[in-house]
Amino acid sequence: MGMNRWLRSNAEHYLLVRAQRDVAAEGGISPPFAKEGLKGRFFLLVFVPIYRSLPWSWRMAVLRRLPGSHRQTWNPRERTPLGPAI
Repeated sequence: MGMNRWLRSNAEHYLLVRAQRDVAAEGGISPPFAKEGLKGRFFLLVFVPIYRSLPWSWRMAVLRRLPGSHRQTWNPRERTPLGPAI
């Protein structure tokens, strides 16, 4: 697994973990228990707060510079008229 893919998969995971904890706290229930290692602590205490504080335009600029599936462009299909639907 390349560095960019590793970063993206961990970022997605820990952003989801943090969102689940926030929703649980708002609902007044205990969040799901998860034993986090050093990597988990880094992402939850450093990465997630920094990511959340960035303006959306900066986030998109970073995502555009990292290779991955989010950069995949789709070519529109050539459409040929099929005639009336009736």
